[in-house]
Parts: sequence; structure tokens; C-alpha cells
Amino acid sequence: MMAAVVFSPSSLVLLNLILALMMFGVSLSLRLEDFKRVILSPIAPIAGLFAQFLLLPLMTCLLTWALNIDPELALGMILVASCPGGSFSNIMTWLARGNVAVSVSMTAVSSLAATVLTPLNFAFYGWLNPHTREYLTQITIEPSSILILVLLVLAVPLVLGMVTGRKLPDLVVRIQKPLRIVSLLVLMGFVAIAFSSNVALFIERFHSFFWLVVAHNLLALSLGYGIGRILKLPIADRRAVTLEVGIQNSGLGLVILFTFFPEAGGMMLITAFWGVWHLVSGLTLSQTWARIPYE
Repeated sequence: MMAAVVFSPSSLVLLNLILALMMFGVSLSLRLEDFKRVILSPIAPIAGLFAQFLLLPLMTCLLTWALNIDPELALGMILVASCPGGSFSNIMTWLARGNVAVSVSMTAVSSLAATVLTPLNFAFYGWLNPHTREYLTQITIEPSSILILVLLVLAVPLVLGMVTGRKLPDLVVRIQKPLRIVSLLVLMGFVAIAFSSNVALFIERFHSFFWLVVAHNLLALSLGYGIGRILKLPIADRRAVTLEVGIQNSGLGLVILFTFFPEAGGMMLITAFWGVWHLVSGLTLSQTWARIPYE
């Protein structure tokens, strides 16, 4: 087992609040129509959700199994793959001139679906990989406890945000953009502080987790783009699906880890660095696409 990451209980409370605040900020602009849109125009959102909650966890499990990746690092990858889309995929889709409606629909549905699918996928694929199965039993996973946590940090803020957005639309116009920026800066600052408290572990394991995160994120983006090409989705829809699948809610992964698996240093390194890297790759891709006209 790798060395544990240094982390205080008070920091865990702060991390939970940050994630809930980010989810609240994202949901301010959500409406019931965003959920209805999946029913009325289901192909792109359902394709993205299929890639996000089935293909990505499955491929992650199979690859970590085939490559015999260290159990802690492999479980970190499986956990990230089990998380829903990240809260900044909507902004990146807008920057990429993608279909923001598709992105918002996927964010809304995936955040609710994650309350069940995130703990289920993590437990199932962690057990399916024989290299991680023994380690998973050692850390004693409790899917019901994870379910309650995900409900509190995702579902409850999402509902509160939607209600606030409906009741106080003028307030939303004023605070939504600043709230997203502040949330991102606070989260990045939090990750930076966490890394600064664990510099030795970060440097020691950098060679092992850096390329895993880069390759894993590339896999996620490729799955989103690939399913869009296979289904011949419009370019704007394809861009939305790609970014939604490639931008994972690593903040949720960190909350789960620090709450239930505080000794899993390798899992935390993977999850924390993913939170940094997917912003780099997502912004790079969105800025590239923004300069490419539709065919």
C-alpha cells in the first residue's frame, strides 16, 4: 500500500462544501425542460451517458486489468471513470461552439444518475478486476454510505439550485458567472494546498500517475468523440458529448476518497491530478474546436 496523503478532517468539510457549491452554481441555470429534452431529443444525450457510465468504466477496468496497473492507481482510475460529468463541461462546450443544450441535459441527468451509478460502478468494476478485488475488500467499501454522500453533495445542491434559479432569476443572472469562477479558483487552490502538503509523495509517484491520467483522459475524450462519429451526430452535438464524457467530476471522487478511503494515497493522486489535467485538456480542445468551422 502506498503512503497515505496528509489531509485534515476540517479540510474534508471544506471539500464537501466546495463540491456542493459548484453543483449549486451549475444547477442555477437548469430547468425541468433540460430533463425533458433528453426524452424529446434523446440520441445525443443518451449516447453520451452510455459512453460515460458504461463504456468508460468498462474500458478502464479492462485496461487496468490487462496492463496489470498497481491496484491503488487502478482503483483511482476506476473511481474517476465512475463519476459523472464535471461541472465545467458546459462552459467548455460553449467555448468549443458545441451544443450547450445537449451538454446541460447530460449534466443534469448524469448528476442524478450518479447517485446510484457512481457507487455501483466503482464497487462492481473494482471487484471485476482481479488485481483490485483483494485491495477493494481490504478497504471495506460500503456502497450505501457512498450513495448517501453523493446524494448530499450532488442531488440536494442540484435541486436547491434549480429551485433558486426558478424563484430568483434576477439573482441568478448576477451571481452565476462569479460563482462558477470563484468555485473553480477555490477548488484549484484546495488541490494546490493538498499537493503542497504532500510534495514528497507527489514527486515520488509522479512518473507512475502522470501518464496514466493523461492516457485515461484521452480515452474518455476518444470514447465520447467516437460514439458521436459512429452515430453520425451533428458536429455541435459531437463536441458536447466529447467534452461531457472527458470532463469528469473528480471533486466528487476526492470527497468519496477522503471520507471512506483516507489511507489510499495512490487513488488520491490519480483523482486529484485528474482534476487539474482535464481542465488543461478540455480547455485546449475547446479552444482548438472554436477555431475550426463546422463542415
